[in-house]
Amino acid sequence: MTVSGPTGDDLVEMLAALANPIRLRIVATLAGRRDYVSHLAREIGVSRPLLHMHLRRLEAAGLIVGQLELSEDGKAMKFYEVTDFNLHLTASAVAEAAQTLTGPDPAKGPAPKEPT
Repeated sequence: MTVSGPTGDDLVEMLAALANPIRLRIVATLAGRRDYVSHLAREIGVSRPLLHMHLRRLEAAGLIVGQLELSEDGKAMKFYEVTDFNLHLTASAVAEAAQTLTGPDPAKGPAPKEPT
């Protein structure tokens, strides 16, 4: 039995999330350990609001997960860790994922814009 990789949409979201240098540093920092937001922000050298934005993007792509925990003094702290993902990109893996894309097809032209 073969285990298929991520869908085309999942692959696009994962690659887009990893294509940002700050998000790539977040994943690298969390590789093999978990950390809480304030410490992670200091370690990476970004503000907590900016870090939260990047964490949400990585979490939406399924690359990290966050869990709220209470410290000994009763403070709520959110810890993040990398999920067990494995991206092995080959031409055939990309071709397989592309067959499942639900986004716009370049051969059909740009997707119609949604009204604002």
